[in-house]
Amino acid sequence: MSVRTYRSSPSLPRAAGWLLLLLFAGLIAGCASFEPPRPYTTEAEALSARGEPTRRWSNDDGTTTLEYSTQPNGRSCLMVQVDAGGIVLRQWDALAPENLARVERGMDREQVSRLLGTHRSEQRFRNSGEEVWDWNIRNDGPGIATLFNVHFIDGKVVRTSQTYVFPRDGAVYGGWSGYYGHPWGWGIGWGYPGPFFPRPFGHPFFW
Repeated sequence: MSVRTYRSSPSLPRAAGWLLLLLFAGLIAGCASFEPPRPYTTEAEALSARGEPTRRWSNDDGTTTLEYSTQPNGRSCLMVQVDAGGIVLRQWDALAPENLARVERGMDREQVSRLLGTHRSEQRFRNSGEEVWDWNIRNDGPGIATLFNVHFIDGKVVRTSQTYVFPRDGAVYGGWSGYYGHPWGWGIGWGYPGPFFPRPFGHPFFW
């Protein structure tokens, strides 16, 4: 009885490689074509599509803002403002650049939280006396992620900055295994000044 030995064709690994490349290209194309959700017309519609919000904010004018945060890994925070009858008045991304630019010196923690939604993490620095909150935002700079930081002293905003996160084997930073990064001025060569917004701040060190 003869025994046949089968060898895998050298073209199979190559074909598998091309298939993975095509799948990756499809994912990139899908990300590029991503669009914000269509505007909701009622609170019931938003709840049906998104479920219960992260938080509900009661506003002075009698309206309510539904917060849909995607932190710590997402890069958006949908806010949906509804009136007393449950009609949607407007919706917006709290982590869009134009909204980040609304952070002002002197704001307290609640004002910032209402403006930007739930933050990703916070750190305290003994030497500077700063408490720093950060949000994962869209990465338009170097590295693999960007964090938007709000610096508080005695519970009031004193400045803002951005952090570019870079991969590094064996390191853990802020919940990302294998990544690290620091706001410019906190580390030596570990961070880069980001594209800061024209108002109310224009530099990572001072207003």
